[in-house]
Amino acid sequence: MLRHKMPNSLLASRNRRRRSKSKSKRQKLIENQREPQCQETALTEEEEEEEEEEEDEGNGFKLKTSAKHGVQPLGNLYFVNKGAVNVRNTGLGNLQVLTDELVLEILALLDAAHLGVLSTVTKSLYVFANHEPLWRNLVLEELKGDFLFAGSWKATYVSASHPKFQSSGESVLKIRDFYSDYLFQSWLCANLEMKREWLERDNISRVRGLSVEEFITNFEEPNKPVLLEGCLDDWGAVKKWTKEYLSDVAGDVEFAVGPVEMKLENYFKYSDGVSEERPLYLFDPKFTEKVPVLDSEYEAPVYFREDLFSVLGNERPDYRWIIIGPSGSGSSFHIDPNSTSAWNAVITGSKKWVLFPPDVVPPGVHPSPDGAEVACPVSIMEWFMNFYGDTRSWKKRPVECVCKAGEVVFVPNGWWHLVINLEESIAITQNYVSRRNLLNVLGFLKKPNAKELVSGTNDRENLHDKFKKAIEEAYPGTIQELEKKAEEQRIAEEQKVTFWDAATDSKSGAFKFSF
Repeated sequence: MLRHKMPNSLLASRNRRRRSKSKSKRQKLIENQREPQCQETALTEEEEEEEEEEEDEGNGFKLKTSAKHGVQPLGNLYFVNKGAVNVRNTGLGNLQVLTDELVLEILALLDAAHLGVLSTVTKSLYVFANHEPLWRNLVLEELKGDFLFAGSWKATYVSASHPKFQSSGESVLKIRDFYSDYLFQSWLCANLEMKREWLERDNISRVRGLSVEEFITNFEEPNKPVLLEGCLDDWGAVKKWTKEYLSDVAGDVEFAVGPVEMKLENYFKYSDGVSEERPLYLFDPKFTEKVPVLDSEYEAPVYFREDLFSVLGNERPDYRWIIIGPSGSGSSFHIDPNSTSAWNAVITGSKKWVLFPPDVVPPGVHPSPDGAEVACPVSIMEWFMNFYGDTRSWKKRPVECVCKAGEVVFVPNGWWHLVINLEESIAITQNYVSRRNLLNVLGFLKKPNAKELVSGTNDRENLHDKFKKAIEEAYPGTIQELEKKAEEQRIAEEQKVTFWDAATDSKSGAFKFSF
């Protein structure tokens, strides 16, 4: 269900302007519910100019463009365009009883030729058959990463599959009186810019010039996130890693992009021209092997030099990634793999972070009982639209920040976090294990369902035994020492009141919150 008000009011005013000019046309559509061919539904140049507004603002929302195909939220049918006929239903015939999601799942079974034919049958099927995610799936399934993005996924597919086909640009018909919350929200999530109120909260600890001992005592041991400033000043990557430089040294190299491998130069062409709900994200764990020079242009900040997984050598799980993505790309809520902690360094651009402690599941997120799967909203923007506001009244509010170029976020083990790029961004992230987190990782790797939970390695079932043995050989007595210390802390904690009980002022009852 659509929970935001602004787009409806924007469309309401736009539709009122349109109705005054096209009342006779709409009346004819109501009287004649038989579907004309799609070609008869294209708007005049004057009407298209009216429709296409580059930027709409209201109630703090900012939109990048107008809705593709003229799709409107369902509420407009009942409260704005009363008496109109939803061509979504008339054009589907007996299939109108199906949800939009189910209609699209059925269409996903078709190949490109049949989708093209189906789009000429009715106005409704034209909208459904041109749904961009359908064509995105066709491109990624058939072409893998060997494509040049042509402004839309359908145009990309056509230009790659039929290179002799000459087109001056994709023609998009505007369909009147098509109402669908599902399709409208898909478009909205792709074109909505971050509201100011979503960026205002910045309650993370920000530090500069911290010693390693202070970092361990104040943040790593208590498992609290922190934003570190000034610790990338000596990185060559900060000075060099522009799109132009990376294209020069790695333009022909294929990197992991979603489910496919793409040449970096082709990915940059995609990221420059895309506007979609879930942009493809370059997230490659083998980047230093593919382009060794990149390995020499950065190093782990001094706070994260102890990396105990390194005792496994080449058998260690994936642990470091180069991350590149356009505005709106990012990672929905997740916990980092194998109970590791992590650091994320922004080289260019900026990222919005939202983090919840291990005992607080973010609203709208539904992990399975065994933790093997996590159900999240379709997109990051959808979470902000529908769930972010809920956190304002929570006692355990999330930790939030905007991390800019040259800054590093420390993500403690077990913390839920969401990250969205506010602009085109390049970053490096690494997961690591230190003495402060070693027992957590060993416990995680030993879980009965480790085969489903452990990631980044082909030997999931034996990783615990290999890791423990390697640690005992490299650092004799360390595990026993940590276990003894943990037991002493457990006994001491049992004799104290909990943090959240102590957080309430006994005199005033006021809640005091800080991380």
